[in-house]
Amino acid sequence: MKIVLIGEGGHSKVIKDMIDTVVGCELIGYLDDKYEKPIIKNQLFFAPLSTASHLLEQVMDIQFIVAIGDNLTRKNVVEELGIPDSYYGTLLHPSSIISPSAEIGLGTVVMPAAVINADAKVGCHSIINSGSVVEHDNQLGDFVHISPHATLTGSVKVAEGVHIGAGATVIPNVAIGKWSVIGAGATVINDIQSHSVAVGTPAILKNKMSIEGV
Repeated sequence: MKIVLIGEGGHSKVIKDMIDTVVGCELIGYLDDKYEKPIIKNQLFFAPLSTASHLLEQVMDIQFIVAIGDNLTRKNVVEELGIPDSYYGTLLHPSSIISPSAEIGLGTVVMPAAVINADAKVGCHSIINSGSVVEHDNQLGDFVHISPHATLTGSVKVAEGVHIGAGATVIPNVAIGKWSVIGAGATVINDIQSHSVAVGTPAILKNKMSIEGV
């Protein structure tokens, strides 16, 4: 599988290392609008996002991964490109532990030492970051980011665009509304409404967010 990363920043460095560890995967280039025209460096191509449609026509067995950490930016890029879903790859690090009954959406990356347990469902274009735990029967929407060493215990519902901070813990059966942010180290013991910021132990609402277009 030939992989093109969309976005060339810190998050893409980790995904590049993941690609290097997966048998049968080959990184062939990056798309990022900091490049005005296609160039070749170290046997990789670098080009603006507008090149994506051309690549679909010219390269066989190609898969794209949006390597951008910010959830809203990732969603905006996917919508802007309009690439058919089938051209997005799902990347699983070999050290991750994933139940055979788990479902993982297209464009999602599961990073080193992450755990996804029985009957969990993870949406598209999400990030299950290093050492995080997604327990049994969790339901995660699209464009979610579970940060390093965060733990979602059983039957947690995480809506679209939610960011769970590093080391946060969510107790069983809690629901977190869309485009909310849970602060690093927080302990979530109650449902969190959409477009909220919750911090602390136990987590309390800090403020409501206004996110244009979501």
